[in-house]
Amino acid sequence: MSDSAPPAPIAQRWRALGKSRALIPYLTAGFPSAAVSLEALRRVAAAGADFVEIGVPFSDPLADGPTIQRTTQRALEQGMTLPRVLDLVRESGVAIPIIIMTYLNPVMAYGVERFARDAHAAGVAGVLLTDLPAGADPAIEQAVTKSELALIRLVAPTTDDRRLASALRDATGFVYLISRLGVTGARDTVPPDLATHVQRIRAVSRLPVAVGFGIGTPAQAAAAARVADGVVVGSALMDALAHGGVPAMEQLARELAAAVHA
Repeated sequence: MSDSAPPAPIAQRWRALGKSRALIPYLTAGFPSAAVSLEALRRVAAAGADFVEIGVPFSDPLADGPTIQRTTQRALEQGMTLPRVLDLVRESGVAIPIIIMTYLNPVMAYGVERFARDAHAAGVAGVLLTDLPAGADPAIEQAVTKSELALIRLVAPTTDDRRLASALRDATGFVYLISRLGVTGARDTVPPDLATHVQRIRAVSRLPVAVGFGIGTPAQAAAAARVADGVVVGSALMDALAHGGVPAMEQLARELAAAVHA
């Protein structure tokens, strides 16, 4: 079993939760505008989120479904860049840990060590590099693990046990379990084998396990929270923001938080 432990402030938040589960909303930075995105970040934090994932807009979002792709395109049209994402985090002043979720290209263009330093200075607690498989580039991984940022790993349900152990060896913060194959986007049900995959992760890592991809309703969030330590919701919140503005997104966030914390 891995001896890795979450670094502060992520570890502090998990300890504060005790046996309660965590709600982790995902927000695309800069959607539908920088100002509204900033307000959305503050409002989900006030609505009961325990962590927040902030997505960096990227022109080729291969892992994202239609909703996140649309929000990403709008954010890019608004001029949102990685430096502006860090400015948004810095300006937000939220107390809960913020995780940057990004593809590798924007970080490489910015400079990995510079990114790790500047992100921490802006108030970022961890980073999730969606298209960097564990072990694919040790130099990039080391630049993050040597910094103050948590390196959060994505794990697919198809990952075999041997690969799972090696992929999580240097992970910190928590493990992000993709609940199902495919791209992001709300689905109708939680996969029936979700508990099995969570237990497989717990057999090789002491890190908390958060489940994402396809969770969009309070009922689904509650079902996922019964087997995992945290629940990530993105597309449903972005749809609510797109169609009903910040009030609709905040209301859904409150309902999700109540379901997960119960």
